[in-house]
Amino acid sequence: MDRFSRTLHGYNPEEVNKFLDDVIVQVERIIESNKEKDKEIEKLKKEVSDLINTKATNETITKAKKFDELQGALVDAIDMARNTGEHMRAVAKKERNLILAEAKQNANLIIKEALEKSSRIEYQANLLRRNIISFKRRLKINLEEQMKLVDEIEIIDLENK
Repeated sequence: MDRFSRTLHGYNPEEVNKFLDDVIVQVERIIESNKEKDKEIEKLKKEVSDLINTKATNETITKAKKFDELQGALVDAIDMARNTGEHMRAVAKKERNLILAEAKQNANLIIKEALEKSSRIEYQANLLRRNIISFKRRLKINLEEQMKLVDEIEIIDLENK
């Protein structure tokens, strides 16, 4: 079974698609081969039918035996092709399910990390707001004290004059 390289979002889609394209080509070849063998079977059946209508000879009997053997081999090949196709579909389905499960797991992890980061940023923003409010209060108090000092200096200046 092929191994696929991983990307940020799971398996490399190009490699998976290439693998599936190869599987499709193989299945199409098997189907084409089966069609050709079906034609050969039909041809041989016609020959057998023609031979039955004429007098059977040892050669005819030999051909009929070969036909039976060929038919058995073709049935076996068809069954093998069908089983191979079903197996390939099952493997592809398992691979798809694994890819989907991994993608969901990665998505959940990304969402969790984003939520945690969002919470940290929100906490820092709240802390910054509180610090700004505190700074404004202290600045206001300092300015008020400075204004008092200016007023006192004016009073002192007026008294000295």
